[in-house]
Amino acid sequence: MQPVKMYTTQVCPYCQRAKMLLKQRGVIEIEEIRVDLDPAQRERMIEITGRRTVPQIFIGETHVGGCDDLIALDQRGGLTPLLQGA
Repeated sequence: MQPVKMYTTQVCPYCQRAKMLLKQRGVIEIEEIRVDLDPAQRERMIEITGRRTVPQIFIGETHVGGCDDLIALDQRGGLTPLLQGA
């Protein structure tokens, strides 16, 4: 299983939804980077993704995007293979 990293905030319903979907697909551990607690991490997130919104999700080295992007990837059948490193 590929490592999953997610930039989040505490009160983000999209972050919660994305985490729930990932757990349904077998992800046990998600590295959460709380940008609401560390403004430098928010700046880092913007720098590497070009986006200001959370969540920003990485599976392995692949930037998936936000919650809607994750759901779309899953609906296309691409999430499980990406998680498995295929």
